[in-house]
Amino acid sequence: MTEDTSTPGTFRRAFRWATTPPQAWGVYLLAVVLVWLLSFYAGTLKPKKSPESGPPPVTAPRS
Repeated sequence: MTEDTSTPGTFRRAFRWATTPPQAWGVYLLAVVLVWLLSFYAGTLKPKKSPESGPPPVTAPRS
């Protein structure tokens, strides 16, 4: 009976490494840049238009 603890230990070590002061600044800045890039990319996408979503027909005012 052997227990495989390599995955949780590896994740725990990586998390501990990423949260120490010098690396934490880099991880934080990397996350901010990734969020900015994703939001910029999403803002440049053009919405798909269906044929029914045209402008409403113009009608003359009724008096």
